[in-house]
Amino acid sequence: MESTLISIFTILMVVEFIFGNVSNGFIVLTNCIDWVRKRTLSLVSWILLFLAIFRMILIWEMLFAWLTYLQNSFLFVAGIEIRVIMLTWVVSNHFTLWLATILGIFYLLKIASFSTPAFLYLKWRVRKVLLMILLGNLVFLLFNILQISKHLDNWMYQYERNMTWSSRTNEFVRFSKLVLFEMIVFSVIPFMVALVSFILLIFSLWKHLQKMHLSSRGEQDSSTKAHVNALRIIVSFLLLYATYFISFFISLIPMMHQNGIDHMFSLTVGLFYPSGHSFILILGHPNLRQACLLVVTRLRYGQKH
Repeated sequence: MESTLISIFTILMVVEFIFGNVSNGFIVLTNCIDWVRKRTLSLVSWILLFLAIFRMILIWEMLFAWLTYLQNSFLFVAGIEIRVIMLTWVVSNHFTLWLATILGIFYLLKIASFSTPAFLYLKWRVRKVLLMILLGNLVFLLFNILQISKHLDNWMYQYERNMTWSSRTNEFVRFSKLVLFEMIVFSVIPFMVALVSFILLIFSLWKHLQKMHLSSRGEQDSSTKAHVNALRIIVSFLLLYATYFISFFISLIPMMHQNGIDHMFSLTVGLFYPSGHSFILILGHPNLRQACLLVVTRLRYGQKH
């Protein structure tokens, strides 16, 4: 039974890894080509570009964590190597969550329609608002890095003191749980911000549909389509983001730590977010969707000839 589960998780991990690199790589390549051709990119394209880059880093980090755990080789990467790995994971995790949240805020400010002065002020200064949010959350990143560095120092001290394999393994498990707990704490804020953006978009869409109904106009106008498309992207982000949270909690709950099944399961579940949401972004963005359809068409044409 255990070997069967390991085989299933291995296959899923490989599929998610390939799918995530292909989808995020496609976003990076498409936006880079547009940048070279037009010498400029739109605000949303810049967000998508850096989001895809950090997601690819996160995907490789999760694969490395999976392979490291399977081989029980964390003892061989102690020191500066484990510090670089952990800090890279913290940074990539931070930006994959916050950039996706900023994307949701962008759609809210661009699409939603509210008459309140505060919202109109933010709507007219969307670039400055997003830049301030990005710079502001760097404070959370700095604090998170300091916390992780503190846990790393404590673990390295215990690592050098304890010479037995079992004691070092126990200390590494304890250290991993502390890091995961910190990741959960610092991931709650962008999740709540994205949730608020989703609720406001829902309310804006409802108000828009009410106006359309009162004016006896059809509901398939450009504003309605924009609302629905933005909601689809944010809903997918929230759902996949929730699976990412669940993967953290699975690692914290003592289930089957003796054989590592829970760790493999949590990584498999966690990879759904950086892999799946990028594909949804491709379908939801006109330029990316058109480029994707063009690639698929050429591949089919090439197969026929």
